[in-house]
Parts: sequence; structure tokens; C-alpha cells
Amino acid sequence: MNGVMSGVLRPGQQYASATGDQGVSYGRVRQQGVDTTHGAILYLEDIVVSFDGFKAINHLTLDISVGELRCIIGPNGAGKTTMMDVITGKTRPASGTAFFGQTMDLSKMNEVEIAHAGIGRKFQRPTVFEQHTVFDNLELAMKMDKRVKTTLFARLNGEQRDKIAAILQLIRLQGEEKRLAGLLSHGQKQWLEIGMLLIQEPQLILLDEPVAGMSDAETARTAELLNELRGKHSIMVVEHDMGFVTEIAQQGKVTVLHEGAVLAEGTMQQVQADERVIEVYLGR
Repeated sequence: MNGVMSGVLRPGQQYASATGDQGVSYGRVRQQGVDTTHGAILYLEDIVVSFDGFKAINHLTLDISVGELRCIIGPNGAGKTTMMDVITGKTRPASGTAFFGQTMDLSKMNEVEIAHAGIGRKFQRPTVFEQHTVFDNLELAMKMDKRVKTTLFARLNGEQRDKIAAILQLIRLQGEEKRLAGLLSHGQKQWLEIGMLLIQEPQLILLDEPVAGMSDAETARTAELLNELRGKHSIMVVEHDMGFVTEIAQQGKVTVLHEGAVLAEGTMQQVQADERVIEVYLGR
């Protein structure tokens, strides 16, 4: 992609104003928030990650639009988790560019800075505070958000309690708030952790195999939850359950990774009919 990615101005690139003057260079972190004026919240361009000579990510380029729910599929070893590691600052690319909005260069930020900027990640295994109640987990997550001017020992105000109540309803745990998190089912723990992310209001949410190990009923309810979040958050979902992907992708874009690069991209129906995808991943 030269210059423009999916019809938006590439980060770091200058633009000409209507008067012909050169605009600002998109290469600095703007403290007031994520600049998504050109419609995309995440840009990865020509990313390369190598481990002992093996290219886990091989010139990967993709972008995610504001409010989009993007599904990422592909065989084991395709580079899906490594891509998320690059986005969250856990892994530094050898080359290429990664931008959050137009101005935040992720390659120049550490994991904590990226999280505070508004990128939330949920790993495959749920990581909740099992000896605390569901309500306490959400309260702790809220108070760990650096934008909230409070301490861990401060009493919640009415607005904060209302926010927790709304999240409990959204994640299907209303009525379970006094229950210890360790006593929840696997699926409920996954929902709680999604709630702990949501309460910090991230602009981009990364979910790594969110329905792995869930029952069919829990998987269906998780699909309902993500469909409710569509448009309110930008979401990237890495998943192997094709029925679940079909349910949440709807007519949106699905990206297929293979050997660290984009193999195919389109609606679920389009990628399922792609001979290359059938050959390396879906089978006949």
C-alpha cells in the first residue's frame, strides 16, 4: 500500500491543506486522545517480527476502522498472537510501522503507555481476582484506570456504582455481583474479564480466543455480547471457532493470516469460498 491505506491517510504522512500549506506530521503522540479523524483506529504496515531467523510476522499490513468488529482467523503459527503482542507493545517489530489512530506510534510506547492510551487486551485464559467478588473485580478494574481520580480505598460514588451495574447487566452477571469470582463457570469468568476491560472504556479491544473452552450456550451468549458492543468499541477477535466467527462477523471483514501475512480478506462467506483459505486452513 503506497500512501493511503483503505482510503485513509497513512500515519506519519503529511497532508496538504486547502490553502496549499503543509499540515502537521503524523508522528507524535498527541496527549488529548486518539486521533481517528481519517476513520481508522489501528494501522499496521509492513510489520516484520523475527525469532531466531524465523519470520513470525512477514510484512503484515492491515488497518481497523473505528467501531469495527474484525475477526482474525488462521492456522496455528499464522502469527495471530504475535500480531497482538506487537499492538500491545509486548513485542517490538524488526521493521514496519504500527499506529494507534493517526498520531500514536506504538513502536515508541511501552506496554503500560499503550494500555493507558486506550488499547485493552484479553488473553485466552481468564485472569480475574478469584478470591474477590464479581463486584470487587469490576471496582478494582475501575480504580486501576489512571483516568479515574480515586484510590483503591476510596468509596464509590453513585455514578461509579451505576457504571458497574450497567456492566454487570451487559456481561450477563447481574445478580452474581456478591459471588466469588473463583466460583464462576469458565464462561462467566471470561465475561467478567471482558467487563473489567470495558469498565476502563478502551477504544480498541483485543480478544484472544474468547470462547475457547466454553459450552455451546456460553458461546452463544458471548456472541450476543460482542454483537451488542459492535459500533461502540473497535474490537479485534482472534478465534478458531468458525461458527462463532460467522455469528459475530456478520457482513463485516474477516482477515485470514498464514505464515505471518494476510492470505485473504473479505466477508466470512468470501473467505470460506477462497481456495487458498480452504487449502491451508478450513479444509474441504
